Amino acid sequence: MSDASRALATASQESFGRIVAALIRVTGDWTLAEDCAQDALALAVERWSRDGVPANPGGWLMTVARNRAVDVLRRADVERRKLRELALLADQETVPPATGEEDVVDDRLRLIFTCCHPALALEARVALTLRTVCGVPTADVARAFLVTDSTMTRRLTRAKTKIAQAGVPYRVPTGRTLVERLPGVLAVLYLLFTRGYDADGEPAFADEAIRLARMVERLLPGQPEVSGLLALFVFQHSRRAARRDADGNLLTLDRQDRSRWDHAAVAEGLDVLSRAGQDGPYAVQAQIAACHATARSSAETDWTAIAGWYDRLVERQPTPVVRLNRAVAHGYAYGPAAGLALLSEARAGGALDGYPPALAVEAELTARRGDRTRAAHLFRAAAAMSDGPTERRALSSRADELAPGLA
Repeated sequence: MSDASRALATASQESFGRIVAALIRVTGDWTLAEDCAQDALALAVERWSRDGVPANPGGWLMTVARNRAVDVLRRADVERRKLRELALLADQETVPPATGEEDVVDDRLRLIFTCCHPALALEARVALTLRTVCGVPTADVARAFLVTDSTMTRRLTRAKTKIAQAGVPYRVPTGRTLVERLPGVLAVLYLLFTRGYDADGEPAFADEAIRLARMVERLLPGQPEVSGLLALFVFQHSRRAARRDADGNLLTLDRQDRSRWDHAAVAEGLDVLSRAGQDGPYAVQAQIAACHATARSSAETDWTAIAGWYDRLVERQPTPVVRLNRAVAHGYAYGPAAGLALLSEARAGGALDGYPPALAVEAELTARRGDRTRAAHLFRAAAAMSDGPTERRALSSRADELAPGLA
């Protein structure tokens, strides 16, 4: 990769959302803002390779996008006020993103909170955040959601139209409204990270989730659940290099080479966790992740502490999946019989029917009780239910370990 390409990739990641947010604030036109930002990136590909990388790449992109917007609005004979306000953006081209300048901060947060507005369906919020805040191409967003480019384009257009028709304010909420809206923003980041961290997910999405979580923590200091979410992301991501073997097969936590974990990331996670407290659900999940991240070996994992954290988490989030994970923790802390009893509770009412991880948990706990044949059958059943090829292969491999040749 050339110096120009590297500089453009970095500037795009750091500046795309800021440019789009600034132009939306002034023009109120989401499509115009995105188009002008994309035009600036396209021109940079040509100019930077020929003329060299400018001293302030982000400022260069802002200037080109602003000028493009001025041209479009002038041709459309838009009111003079918007042109005057756009001209003010020229002053921002020399301002580094990290100066804390109020408009820059507000623009980024405005865009995030607008994309994550509860008037939109959760998946629409994730897609709009990827496209508008992160600058992920529509084709890549479509691939993540397993739809065609045209379908995703229509979904994004509908989401923007709904924002306009519903009169969603382009601003950062304050006071009680901020407290009420922030969990929705964090839920979008959590889902974005999950889509990147899943066995067959897109790793770049996890990177974007971490980047946005860092940004939100920096721009909204003193919000412990933001810190809890960021700590959780960093702990989980610290294991990325060790999650697969040389053949690309998924490795469970107990089989990973811990020397390949990113220990600098673990240290960062512990630092962030110190700002998170112990009350919110993300902070509690981060405490659980910290127990795994700091254990020197699988045998030294403090499962009793993890089980205690899950007891606390289930009080705050009594969902079937949390109850399932609690069953795993108790199974390792207090024996497989205890885990299977809690698993039975989690399945009450059919809450986990058709959910492959539930069968996999039953299989592992059953194997720990000594019934390897039944455990193998359960693992094969879980594999048959799984949609992801990587997960399916891992479950089938575990079945083969327990009962070779058993079909």
